[in-house]
Amino acid sequence: MQKLAIGIDIGGTNVSYGVVTQDGVVKLKESFPIKDLEDVNDFVDYLSERINHSLAGLSTEFQLVGVGIGAPNGNYYNGTIEFAPNLNWKGVIPLADIISNKIGLPVLLTNDANAAAMGEMIYGSAKHLKDFLMITLGTGLGSGFVANGKMILGHDGFAGELGHTIFDPNGRLCNCGRKGCLETYASASGIVRTVKELLSESEEPSILRKVSLDEISSEMIYKAALERDPIAKKAFDYTGYVLGVMLANAVAITSPKVIFLFGGLANAGDLIFKPVKKYMEEYLLKIYKNKIELKPSALSENDAAILGAAALVWDKN
Repeated sequence: MQKLAIGIDIGGTNVSYGVVTQDGVVKLKESFPIKDLEDVNDFVDYLSERINHSLAGLSTEFQLVGVGIGAPNGNYYNGTIEFAPNLNWKGVIPLADIISNKIGLPVLLTNDANAAAMGEMIYGSAKHLKDFLMITLGTGLGSGFVANGKMILGHDGFAGELGHTIFDPNGRLCNCGRKGCLETYASASGIVRTVKELLSESEEPSILRKVSLDEISSEMIYKAALERDPIAKKAFDYTGYVLGVMLANAVAITSPKVIFLFGGLANAGDLIFKPVKKYMEEYLLKIYKNKIELKPSALSENDAAILGAAALVWDKN
């Protein structure tokens, strides 16, 4: 009988889940919007119905060993989502307990970026690494720190929030309520803000001027940069500068062997990797120079969140 785990990724707009084997094969996956499920109990009821329906379609005999969840502001120690600004559920939500009571399986929950780091460690390029960082560059910036083969969680479960370290105390307003957080610069939304600033501060020609400011997206910026648009190229360079400086600071704390970049902005390839590497090396302490590898994640973006969440289960079995 095949052992399977369920991996669940909770985002601000959608929830994805999948059934995963111990060797990382995603046997099925589904997703659905979360915006209308404002009550967490309604969400759990709907989720369990969907999962049961999906499992009924499996043709082989199986044993479910547990559920792993990656979620914004997820606390591994308590199995709670705590004060997540981009979710409808406010305050502290004991989601792991609610789901476990509903479906009768052990449930593990953690921060979504920590789940991605676990996925890289079990299924990706970090299989034989004991010290690495996972940086997820999506709408915001998430991060997972692994040192001496262990995820750094801190005393309260919220360690490793690189996206909310301060780049500029007088800088851009962040959704967390403070100013100058790294994720307001180095993320898909951050590079859009950079382009808007560059367009307003200069009269330099750019194909992006043909687009309404409200419609500019990170994908548009990427395509413009491929066409050597000067504003788009400056935006990628500045984004790489900010991220490179902050990664140089992070290296001084945990001395990782590899830093993995993952997510939408990382898909820009050399447009982001080259400036990040350049500025990181420039600002690294001498003892770290030319020691740190910067790599893309080996996980498929379509499956990574599900694999990472399921990895929580396999790490305990």
